[in-house]
Amino acid sequence: MAKTPELIPREVLFGNPERIGPQISPDGRKLAWVAPVDGVLNVWVGDVGSDDAKPVTEDRDRGIRQYFWAHDGRHLLYSKDEGGDENWRLHAVDLLSGSIRDLTPFDGVQAQVIEVSRHHPEHVLVGLNKDNEQLHDVYRLELSSGALEKVAENPGFIAWVADRDMRVRAGIAPTPDGGMVIMVRDTTQDEWRPLLAVGQEDSLSTGPVAFSADGASLLLLSSKDANAGRLVRMPVSGGDPAEPEVIAEDPRFDVADVVLHPDTHEPQMVGFLRQRLEWEVLDATLEDDVAAMRALHPGDMHVSNRDDAGQVWLLGFTADDGPVSYFSFDRRTGEGTFLFHHQPVLADYTLATTEPFSFTARDGLEIAGYLTFPPGAERRDLPAVLNVHGGPWARDEWGFNAEAQWLANRGYLCVQVNFRGSTGYGKDFVGAGDREWAGKMHDDLVDAVSWVVDRGFADPGRVAIYGGSYGGYAALVGATFTPDLFTCAVDIVGPSSLKTLIESIPPYWAPMIAQFHTRVGNPDTEPEFLWSRSPLSRVDAVRIPLLIAQGANDPRVKQAEAEQFVAALKEKGIDHEYLLFEDEGHGFAKPENRLRFYAAAESFLAKHLGGRSEGLESRPEVAPPA
Repeated sequence: MAKTPELIPREVLFGNPERIGPQISPDGRKLAWVAPVDGVLNVWVGDVGSDDAKPVTEDRDRGIRQYFWAHDGRHLLYSKDEGGDENWRLHAVDLLSGSIRDLTPFDGVQAQVIEVSRHHPEHVLVGLNKDNEQLHDVYRLELSSGALEKVAENPGFIAWVADRDMRVRAGIAPTPDGGMVIMVRDTTQDEWRPLLAVGQEDSLSTGPVAFSADGASLLLLSSKDANAGRLVRMPVSGGDPAEPEVIAEDPRFDVADVVLHPDTHEPQMVGFLRQRLEWEVLDATLEDDVAAMRALHPGDMHVSNRDDAGQVWLLGFTADDGPVSYFSFDRRTGEGTFLFHHQPVLADYTLATTEPFSFTARDGLEIAGYLTFPPGAERRDLPAVLNVHGGPWARDEWGFNAEAQWLANRGYLCVQVNFRGSTGYGKDFVGAGDREWAGKMHDDLVDAVSWVVDRGFADPGRVAIYGGSYGGYAALVGATFTPDLFTCAVDIVGPSSLKTLIESIPPYWAPMIAQFHTRVGNPDTEPEFLWSRSPLSRVDAVRIPLLIAQGANDPRVKQAEAEQFVAALKEKGIDHEYLLFEDEGHGFAKPENRLRFYAAAESFLAKHLGGRSEGLESRPEVAPPA
């Protein structure tokens, strides 16, 4: 008989990583990464090849996860919010003096980094919504003085693109029907003019990538006149817009990533996220280098960053059954150097493998996803957890997934489904999810459960539905629309009423409201329809236990979404557990909060599905409930 693997401590899976997110300095001499200081993630910097790294930031609260090098060789920049409110402030560390400055010290304002350029190393372009909370104007930020100069007033754009000389010359204007227009101009004194207009069906797979080095053309991702998002080039200088030149495409899968030459901005590689991430090399001079890079590790390769000379690349490799592994690769020597694993202690445990699977939904649509089986267990009559991704305009992918490993290690079959409406599979697949929240999108999840049950993998009497954000909504839908299918449900920051969700979106999402109206529903014109697709409308149908977790500062799914559902459960005397995290937003950033949540979720699942639980090592196999 196969041996049941040792329990992986929650601290290993959901605590802080040992090190993560390395980036090399523009001159290639220094290496930065994120690592804990007294239990809080901070940025560390050291000389390449030495052991002299030290922390250069001093956060003592939620930790730092977003940082990058300025091109002046002196400053390292990072973003930080308060309590999960997503009002990001941009900070600068002076690596010579050690001083730290808040460069955007404005309450209730969100800073978005728009452009950094090696050709203008002293400046950063930043979007700030301090004059209009719905729109971000563009400011030129001088790093040495901190001076801000507004260089572009926002006429209604939801995103900006600057050229290599840091001139703001493109923007995305949403349209009332849920589509968008990419607007351009030749100089900062010229009027904006349309370059490419697309309808709602193309809006999630269309957007600008970068200007060419001479500023005469714009690289874009676009699914116009195709099913999937292609990498295309369009001239922008004067006259009527020309037909786009197609550079890379796949009939089913959107372009997922583009690697550009750091100076010429010419595309060198494109990535397609099929079952796994697959790279296609466009620059012939990189063929041998990319082959050598891929040979460093069997996992899926991600490009972290490069030095300004384009010679030293930092790579991250993700695998389903091991930690994320980071390497540097020197094109001058053709050699790679291992840097570190994100959580090396994972190598001490037996991890599960993740397998792609697909099935045909009840209406004939092909649906793909991933299965992670418990190591050492017979693939029969397993308790299962349907783990639904957020978004919903996102997708699950292959690679290391802490939740999938946690569930498999505890004895559950983890089922992840890229249901219709998920991105990456082309616009037809996304569009198939329009107005199908709690409809056909949920049918796909139900059909996935039927698929694993019909093949004998899962015990139909022990299936949970679990997820965050849209996945949390799906969990509530599972508990209210199909309660007989599931044994229990776990909702993390999921909306309970589609009407109140759309009416309370963050102000800077307001320009994109048409996307919600056309893809989900309009609370002004069809409140009854949205109510019919809201779990809150069907609380009476709940017959299974629920665990609900919420961040008090969540700007996307407000605390009220959880509170109104919990209040209805209390009124009707329905079994539930509710966790409110006062210092969190849309998800749980603090490790102590993550560990508190996962401890509660693990106990909840063990109680209702019969899986293993940390703290029950003397009784690793818990009998399922009668």
